[in-house]
Amino acid sequence: MKKQFTFFTLLIALMTLSSLTFAQGTVKGKLVDKETGESLIGGTIYLEDNSGIGTVSGLDGTFSFSFTGEQIVVFSYVGFIDQVKKLSAVTDLDLGNIRLESSLMGISEISVIANIAIDRQTPVAISTIKPQLIAEKLGGQEYPEILKSSPGIYATKSGGGFGDSRVNVRGFDMKNTAVMINGIPVNDMENGWVYWSNWAGLSEVTRSMQVQRGLGASKLSIGSVGGTINILTKTTDTEKGGVIFTGIGNDGYKKTSFTLSTGLLENGIAITASGARTTGEGWIDATQFESWSYFLNVSKRWEKQSLSFTVFGAPQTHGQNRTKQTIETYNNPNNGIKYNSDWGYKDGQVYNLNTNFYHKPQMSLNHFIQLSEKTKLATSAYMSFGTGGGTGDYGEKKFFEDAYKINGQINFDKITEENIAAGAQGSSSIMRSSRNDHSWYGVLSNLNHKVNDNIELSGGLDLRYYEGRHFREVVDLLGGDFYMDDKNKNNPINIARVGDKINYNNDGQTTWQGLFAQAEYTLDQLSSFLSVSGSNTGYRRIDYFNYLDSDPEQTSEWVNHLGYVVKGGANYNLNTMHNVFVNAGYFERAPFFDAVFYETNTNAINEGVENEKALSFELGYGYRRSTFTGNINGYYTQWKDKFLRKSVDNPDGTTTNANLIGVNALHMGIELDFVWTPIQKLEITGMASLGDWKWQNDLNDVILYDNDLNPTDTINIFMKDLKVGDAAQTTVALGVNYELFKGFKLGLDFNYYDNLYAQFDPTGRTEIVKAGVDAWKIPAYNLLDFNLKYKFEIGGLQSTIYANINNLFDAEYISEASDGSNNDWRSARVFYGIGRTFTTGIKINF
Repeated sequence: MKKQFTFFTLLIALMTLSSLTFAQGTVKGKLVDKETGESLIGGTIYLEDNSGIGTVSGLDGTFSFSFTGEQIVVFSYVGFIDQVKKLSAVTDLDLGNIRLESSLMGISEISVIANIAIDRQTPVAISTIKPQLIAEKLGGQEYPEILKSSPGIYATKSGGGFGDSRVNVRGFDMKNTAVMINGIPVNDMENGWVYWSNWAGLSEVTRSMQVQRGLGASKLSIGSVGGTINILTKTTDTEKGGVIFTGIGNDGYKKTSFTLSTGLLENGIAITASGARTTGEGWIDATQFESWSYFLNVSKRWEKQSLSFTVFGAPQTHGQNRTKQTIETYNNPNNGIKYNSDWGYKDGQVYNLNTNFYHKPQMSLNHFIQLSEKTKLATSAYMSFGTGGGTGDYGEKKFFEDAYKINGQINFDKITEENIAAGAQGSSSIMRSSRNDHSWYGVLSNLNHKVNDNIELSGGLDLRYYEGRHFREVVDLLGGDFYMDDKNKNNPINIARVGDKINYNNDGQTTWQGLFAQAEYTLDQLSSFLSVSGSNTGYRRIDYFNYLDSDPEQTSEWVNHLGYVVKGGANYNLNTMHNVFVNAGYFERAPFFDAVFYETNTNAINEGVENEKALSFELGYGYRRSTFTGNINGYYTQWKDKFLRKSVDNPDGTTTNANLIGVNALHMGIELDFVWTPIQKLEITGMASLGDWKWQNDLNDVILYDNDLNPTDTINIFMKDLKVGDAAQTTVALGVNYELFKGFKLGLDFNYYDNLYAQFDPTGRTEIVKAGVDAWKIPAYNLLDFNLKYKFEIGGLQSTIYANINNLFDAEYISEASDGSNNDWRSARVFYGIGRTFTTGIKINF
């Protein structure tokens, strides 16, 4: 009996061991970013034993797979530190959220200031671009063009020069769309514009790029009507290594870049450095370019605080195409759609009328400290120094006369010969540069306190000082010995030589003092916020040419304008698949510098200028499954007392400028986007934006100015009910990405643009008969882009080949236009879009 008992005991033990060994269970969970809570799509979850068992996280970050026995499971995502867990498959396991930490040191600290929106939590419409998408899709395009398949976006290269691209969000131009890099605002302090050529190296160091359409999630009193483009750069890689890249493309395009990182050293310091050089001839005639970029981050981490220093910049020079032409001009057999009238030959060499050159390094020192378990403080002190400008003509307008043209290009040699012949009279036509040097200093600080599990409070300050130095200087006397300039009252007989200042010389000083506060409330599936911010913007102008040095009015008084933003919203997750959100806000923004001092040859203050105002509402819905995500939202934005500076190109090459004060507009529309993965290796993306944007009022007593910004006339403008131009009101995109086999991925992206209107000409709207007559509607067009990526190993090093063809079918289309006197294609002046281009390159990680 005892032997029998022992036998059965042994048998039961063996059966139990066998069941444990071969038991199969299912593990499920969700990969999320530890800092932002954002779902990590396409992460890999696999067994450490290299058995090939594993899965990929879906579009909502969720995953599920089965295995047997006890195993080591690895959770991995590009740019994040792997997480390893020892799991047993005896029973099914729900791991909940697997929170992966970024492999970039200091990224969590920057995120505190940068105000990144979180999916299904922050109640705003967002589109997030990951660095792998930039690497695959950007190719030789301009950096902001990576956004063109996002809802509400219209991106174009403008005249085709390197870095001359621009972005409109929901019909609002760059002046009304905030761009922030690591939470630091980079829109020009005087006019609000963003010059993308200053940030040419961003594609190399971007960790995340997020467009928050509408009022956005930023706590600052920035008053962005269209939206916020929030860019996070890499900080410091915690792992030692590097990357090198080299690529080529059409029209002599060449690019070489590198990134090196020490990793986190024993002393807690980590250093990452990047650099790049890009050159080419440009697709448009005479738009050759050379750009360098650099990036350096040094970080030090302690137990409860960290300190990091970042500097980056992109010195560049490029030929420009600034003059729109009539369609008839492009149709001339000697021209074609690459035609650029702003260049010619001098001594047998290509010589540009308009060359842009600039360097704007930006430095920031970021400090983060965990004051307590519930309280943290993040502070960023930053500065930038800009030097450069753009060249152009000055003096007699010979450059635009047919007598000084050869086959449509400027005959600089003839102008040079005439200047030489003038002898003691000096040059009559010269080349100048319009400089816009500046110094910018700022401090951003954000204190965050978690009151309890439901309430979180934050607040801080935003301080800025900006000084812009505006002047023109002689860059080429074109054969003469001097140029006689009489614009300086302190030196009315100015015998100007190369490097001397001419025409104008003034400084603009801008100060900004801002405070902000935000309360966030979460309860179960509800998340909400209320944000209030205020700012005081001060302007002062110093004019060194139009006032004697002894005149106390040479320096204007300080002009101050108060502005504020009030906004709030709520998101409610109906369940794991459905969510809805709503937000609303109102802001008053101080007018820009050129609206306060709108006559640029005097310090006279425009006493009647008012704050710009906007009232906005938005409602949205989201759907999330592991194989399909979709969003749809509607928006309504009322914009009042806007200041517009309009420029009109005249047939003789001169420009007429108009300052439009008190403009009102209504922007409303519907946006939707989706991502679908019907099978694991196939991804289909899509979006559609349907906008309805109109100007709402006529204007009286508008002042016109000539090239030298002297007043020439006063007119009335009939513009009520005109469509807002310069951006397509209807956009559609469809993308297909397929991994043909492991490491080999193909992509196609289709974009369609319609309801694109020319910018209206204020000088052509002076008669009542023009009331209600729209500007010329540009023909709809569509583009198809192709991209390829192949990952493989060279000598044990991970390598990737990229190839891109943009505008695959070489479509001819008009991307921008200025309306003409007849509001039709014959009188309009246009820029054609870029034809077929290609790039290819190889990246090696080590």
